[in-house]
Parts: sequence; C-alpha cells; structure tokens
Amino acid sequence: MNRYGVILGAGMGTRMKSEVPKVLHHVMGKPMIQHAVDALETLKVSKTVVVTGHKAELVEICLGNKVMYARQEQQLGTAHAVKMAENLLVDLPGTTIITYGDVPLLSVETIKKLFENHERSGVAMTMLTAKTNDPTGYGRIVRDATGKIVKIVEHKDASFEQLQIKEINSGVACYNNQLLFKALQKVRANNLQKEYYLTDLVEILVNAGQRVNSLTTEDFIETLGVNDRMQLAQANNNMKMRINKQHMENGVTIIDPATAYIEMDVQIGSDVIIEPNVHLKGSTVIDSGVVIGNGCNITDSHICAGTQILSSYISDSKIGANSTVGPFAHIRTGADVGEKSRIGNFVEIKKSILDEGVKAAHLAYMGDSEIGANVNISCGVITANYDGKNKYKTEIGANAMIGSNVNLIAPVKVGEGAYIAAGSTVTKNVPADALAIARTKQENKENYAKKL
Repeated sequence: MNRYGVILGAGMGTRMKSEVPKVLHHVMGKPMIQHAVDALETLKVSKTVVVTGHKAELVEICLGNKVMYARQEQQLGTAHAVKMAENLLVDLPGTTIITYGDVPLLSVETIKKLFENHERSGVAMTMLTAKTNDPTGYGRIVRDATGKIVKIVEHKDASFEQLQIKEINSGVACYNNQLLFKALQKVRANNLQKEYYLTDLVEILVNAGQRVNSLTTEDFIETLGVNDRMQLAQANNNMKMRINKQHMENGVTIIDPATAYIEMDVQIGSDVIIEPNVHLKGSTVIDSGVVIGNGCNITDSHICAGTQILSSYISDSKIGANSTVGPFAHIRTGADVGEKSRIGNFVEIKKSILDEGVKAAHLAYMGDSEIGANVNISCGVITANYDGKNKYKTEIGANAMIGSNVNLIAPVKVGEGAYIAAGSTVTKNVPADALAIARTKQENKENYAKKL
C-alpha cells in the first residue's frame, strides 16, 4: 500500500521568542522538523509534503529537495494547513500520516506501528493517543459507552467533565488518503479560536459512518511538542537519554549518561568507554575498543579501533587505530592521523596527513602537511604554512627527526631519515639522511651582562 506523509511546520512559535522559525530549533544536533522528515524517509514513505508558512524559505532551504512543499500563507488552523497539501495528494489511494515539525521525539518504531495498525484494520482514521496524569493543554479523547471514539475536544473548548479525561490526542494520525481530503471539506471554524481544527475530522468521519481507531503509545514523552525554550531543553534531554540508552544496550560503557552528549547520527562500536562531559556530534564514527576521555568534543570524525582520546577537540578528521591523542590536542579540517601515532598535549593538526607511528608529543603545529611513517616531531615545531595570502605545503619523509623549536617555512621538503637540529628555521629542502642546521652561531660576550 502507498504511504504518504504531511508534516505541519507553518507556525510562528511566538513563545520561543526567536527570529528562527520554531521548527528549525535543534534537538540533539538536528532541526526539530528534520527528525520528522528523517523518520518518514526511514520508512520509505512515497511522498512527504511539508506545510510551511512563517519564514517558509528558511525551512525549505534547510530541508532541501527531499520533500515536497505546500505553503500556508495564513495560519488558520491545523485542518487548513493539511488542506494546503490537497493538490499534491488528493485522490491518491493509500495511507497518509499527519505529523508535526515540533514533535521531535516521535520514534520510527511508533510511526511504523501506527501505519501497520491502520492498514491492518482498514478504518478511515487511526489516531495516536497517550495517557497522562496531567493532560493540561491537550485535546481529550471522548469515547461512547462501548469505548468507541466519537470525537476530540480541545482543552480550551472542553467541559468540566471532559477535562477529567486522561487520554489525550497526540495530533498524529493515519488516514485513508482519499477519505481525508473529502472530510477536510466539512471542517468548520466553530470554536473559540475561530480556527479549522484537524481534530474535528474524528466527529466528521464518525457521523459519516466511518470507523475511527486508536493506537495508544506506551511512552507519553514521544508525543511531547516543543513550544518554548524550556520544552526545547526537555526535548533535548529526553532525546539524549534515549540515544545513550540505545548505545549502552549495544555494548557501550557510558560512565555518566547525564553528561554524555551523543547526537543521533553518531555510530559507536562495542566496548567503547565514554567518560563524563563528552560531546560526539554529526556523522562521527567510533570503532570498537576506543576510550573517549573526559571533556572530549568530536565532530564529523572517525576514531579507529583501540585509540584513546583524552580531553581534546577533533573535527572533520580521522584518527588511526591504536593511537593516542591528547590531552588538549586540536585536530581539524580533514586531518588524517595514521595508526599507532602519538599526538600529545597542545598539538594542533590541520589539513595534514600523518603516516603510521608519527609522534608529536607536545606543543606543535602541523598545518597543510604530509608526514611519513615514524617521524618524530619535537616540542615547539611549527609548519609555517601561510604567507598572508596563500597556504603552502610541508612534506616530511619517513623516519625523519625534527628537533625542538624548529620552524619549517613552507613550501619545503624534508627527506627520509633526515635530522633537523633544534632551533633551526628551515627554508630550503633537506635531502634524505642529511643533518640540517639553520641557526645563528652562538657568541658569548664575557661580563657583558653586568653592563646591562
């Protein structure tokens, strides 16, 4: 059966007090609405329509061409928003799910269950409901004496008796697509807000002799929407704990889950140890047996098996197997560190390729460089790669020894097995196995210091 999705993302979100559209605020590294889009993409939905309105261009730029768009120029309610997608979906056979760009915690598993429940039952509509001891602000599910759903009453329109109902409408529902757009024609703005409520479809479909079913989620948290900064923080925390739980179930040791920030797309192998206050972001991949020490921040990088990272920042880079990095190293912008390497404290590596066994133990800068196997980079070494206008490359051959406080003025090549004496400023290529000394001759002035 064909499946379609409509994601509502047109609202202004005034309580966020932000110039950024509400649905573009991030939860665990992604805009909220991206979570909804990704979930439907995972389930291979045939067509996904995002309804945009407030600052529509920003939302559409963010999501790109993976979805279709319908504009809601005036925000006249949820039913009016869905009606904007009519030209793209009307008369198509199949099931349509309606969800929201500000409900980022709704899981793929729950959406899948909702689709399957709806398609198995053959009803006109299957609602996702939840139960909570504090249903304040939510529409209530009204059932008849036999337990059948007859309508939804919004909190502001509910009677005292209806306000006592604990079962609430999540807003998410699956519909027979053709019946959906027929029923939308009958929605009227007969409420205190003078808006066209999507929830009115329940009563419209029931009165037309159609059946409406429900699926109650076991986790009320999945249905939580985000309307202000406090709720945004709560959504981030809930998503963080869900992600951490999944990793721990897969064999990752997270010493303090409350302080481990691991974004959704991060992949982690088994027997990884993650110490407190770690941030793993973007498309980072952590292979098995890695130790990520306290205070590390790793973004869009690959840490290979058996490596230890201590209190360091790594972005857009690869660290080879069985290496050690840190503490307080900074590796960035396409750096590729070979296996069995040692990158120590206060070493910065940028856009450089290091072969296996390279040692840069402390206080060095390697930028725009190619460094061969087993090279030793001593304390205070820098590659001077920028002349104020252009960047230049430094090449160091295998087994070279670069002494302390050496300046390598790029472009320059150091041959295999070469030695560079401490304190040298190297401006010319150094042949293989040569010793380069590039410093002024020391001269001692006896008793001259007394004159100063």
